[in-house]
Amino acid sequence: MRGNYNAESPMVQLVSFNKLLEHYDEQLNSKDKHLAERAKYILDTQAPYPILREGFDDFSLLEKYKDVIGVILADTFSSVLTQNEIKTASTPFENLTFNSSERFKKILKDAGEDFELKIRNIPDELSYIMKCTVILSFYYGFKLDFKRPFFYDIPDANGVTHHYRILYNADFMEIIPTEQSKELTQEDVDELLENFENLELWKEKIPPNSFITKGFVISNMFDVTAEHSISEIKSTLIGKHKQAGDDFMWSFQDTFRSLFKLKEIRVGFAGYDSNANHFFKIYGKGMESFILHGEDSQPCDAMLCDYSHGKLFRESKYFAISNVEKSLARSKNGQPYKSLNEQGIKSAILAPISNDGELLGVLELVSNKVNELNSVNANKLDDVMPFIISAVLRSIEEEENLVDAIIQHECTTVHPSVYWKFQEEAKRFMADELAGNQPLFKEIVFKDVHPLYGQIDIKDSSKERNLSIQRDLMIQLSEINEILEAAIKKYKLPIYEELMYRVETYLNEVKEALYTHTEQAVFDFVKEEIDPVFKHLRKEDKEIKDLIQQYEYKIDETTESYYDHRRNYDESVMEANMQLAALLDKKQVAAQEMFPHYFERYKTDGVEHNMYIGSSIARDRKFNNLYLSNLRLWQLQVMCDMENKYYAMKPHLPVKLDVASLILVYSTSLSIRFRMDEKRFDVDGTYNARYEVIKKRIDKSYIKGTNERLTQKGKLAIVYSQRKEEREYMRYIQFLKAKGYFTNNIEIVELEGLQGVTGLKAIRAEILYKKDKASERTYTYDDLMEELKT
Repeated sequence: MRGNYNAESPMVQLVSFNKLLEHYDEQLNSKDKHLAERAKYILDTQAPYPILREGFDDFSLLEKYKDVIGVILADTFSSVLTQNEIKTASTPFENLTFNSSERFKKILKDAGEDFELKIRNIPDELSYIMKCTVILSFYYGFKLDFKRPFFYDIPDANGVTHHYRILYNADFMEIIPTEQSKELTQEDVDELLENFENLELWKEKIPPNSFITKGFVISNMFDVTAEHSISEIKSTLIGKHKQAGDDFMWSFQDTFRSLFKLKEIRVGFAGYDSNANHFFKIYGKGMESFILHGEDSQPCDAMLCDYSHGKLFRESKYFAISNVEKSLARSKNGQPYKSLNEQGIKSAILAPISNDGELLGVLELVSNKVNELNSVNANKLDDVMPFIISAVLRSIEEEENLVDAIIQHECTTVHPSVYWKFQEEAKRFMADELAGNQPLFKEIVFKDVHPLYGQIDIKDSSKERNLSIQRDLMIQLSEINEILEAAIKKYKLPIYEELMYRVETYLNEVKEALYTHTEQAVFDFVKEEIDPVFKHLRKEDKEIKDLIQQYEYKIDETTESYYDHRRNYDESVMEANMQLAALLDKKQVAAQEMFPHYFERYKTDGVEHNMYIGSSIARDRKFNNLYLSNLRLWQLQVMCDMENKYYAMKPHLPVKLDVASLILVYSTSLSIRFRMDEKRFDVDGTYNARYEVIKKRIDKSYIKGTNERLTQKGKLAIVYSQRKEEREYMRYIQFLKAKGYFTNNIEIVELEGLQGVTGLKAIRAEILYKKDKASERTYTYDDLMEELKT
């Protein structure tokens, strides 16, 4: 007998048998002699103990008067049914039980001494309110539908949890108001109905201890473990968030154990690829496959015997192995019994997960005990397989959708900020199609948006790339020369001298300068004339063969040439681009929260980005120029952060390259259109095309009257055309200078006219760098290079 007796409650709970005894009072005058005698015997037994009618809250009296209470309740607890019925007398909504049937006593005994009986779905914080709803209905007469199923979860002697549904018989209860009770109006009840979880309000209307409940309830319980397990499996499979949780497989497995009433069984899955006729591993938290036994995939013919193959594939029926060792001894090829036996599995069920005759995968149930899983209890799966199949079909669909989403994310530029426009057009497209019209996906256009452009570019990237190619070609030609020289010494054939002469000619040409055609010419020469000779020499001479093998070992399989210095260059550019793009993407998350805008970035020899901001993109939000100014300031800060990021990683790159940054300011709003053929946005209209022209040419521009390039390492260049833009950005720079982004070295320069574009000016601001995140000291570019050297 356990219960939460001290919890605050609107009811003072008294155990009383008055209502039941009143029933026997009536039977005293029954014409049925046996009924009258039985009633007299019960009433005489109770008479010396009036407290059993009056009621008591000292629950120790239940034990004191146990024998008398047993006589009073004898008719409601039939001795004939006591071994079968799960039944007890108790107080309502509490865990206080007494006068239980023998079967219920045994259930509690098997659960263990430490087990605490508790109703599963009455949270402690809602217990008060639930009792109030009973009072509203039975005393005040406001009929509320508060009925809901209640359950006990009780483990058996083997540790398998069983679920028991509780049905209450409240015929022997009476509710009596105390002085603390209040009169309630319909308005009061309406207020309570609108505020179910407002505990303080319920306490105000129905105060603690404002009613006395006299009596007891009879709780009849039914084992609904199988139904509950099926419901749990259904719920688990339907809830996508549950499937993603860390404990999904654990809870799923535990539910199957309750369904089969077997504590030690385990659950596994294997997917099926019909094209390759392979079982494959399903990747997920806690997922495993016992028939694959750690392998990623296996051919089905190797995993299944003829009988099991026929059951799963042709008949789409369960395949039960009640004794793995015995089946292994009888089997010709040993599969799948051998794999299961090696894992200590003694019995198993393989269930096909199929849809319209198409096998999608296999559900695996395994046990370490012989005969625990068999062809009889395999039939329990009939009730759950439809839910598993539905979940698998949904997972396949979700995976396909995810693949589509990844392709869209990686291969197109449908940015989240403009995705709503594409959704609207797609819905209109589907509506036209359903109406029988010829659907046409209209072009997506955003008008009156303000552009922002920025780039962080590798300085002299073409020169560095050519230099790396030049070095690789020189090394390759030199080593070819050494092999030919060895061949001349040994065989003294003039043809080797002629080849060596041509190699030296190419070597001198590469040393002098690397022209566009030179790399291809050397590649063709080596493939067409050197490689056949080396192939011949490999067969003729062992010593030269060793030299050729050393040479060929250095040949990159992808480029089919030396790729050492070029690899270092490519890896440096790739690593820099990856890190800078990741930083920019991370910063973009915060920028989008400030005001939604279109954003795209792409990698070349550096990282470039475009942004467009305006009311037509923001959909329901009203645009103000304040947001444009904010994004411009954000862009300045991010460009400085990217510069710092690059120079922090520069010492660790194979090739120590420099970068230069640039921002283009363009005050005139424009329109952008999604080009369906290119799957990207571009400016719309002839006038707006001027913006694209400037973007493509400014990084190659020079300071007017000089041979000095605009973009310089250690400086951020801000290109503009109007005086108001200059004033705006000088304000931002002064602000960021105070925050340690720039030095006092700030200059305004005029640019040489570009083809079709004149009148551009630029601010060049020297960037301050931090050596590392922890450092408070800042450096100019030259200072930073000196510091890194030391």
